[in-house]
Amino acid sequence: MSVADETGGRAERIRAKAQEMKEAAERVSDPQERRRLEDKARRLQERSDQVSTKGEGGTNPL
Repeated sequence: MSVADETGGRAERIRAKAQEMKEAAERVSDPQERRRLEDKARRLQERSDQVSTKGEGGTNPL
């Protein structure tokens, strides 16, 4: 398995977790908990984007 394949798989797992957080946020009635889950989903999505970019041979923005 190539590094790109491993990175793509990792990015996909992170995206799936972000989607789970978004869905959980939609089900929560508490506004603070909803905000926390939405923030976590956003951070996971950003991390997934960074992992994807790194796997494509891009540069790490940090």
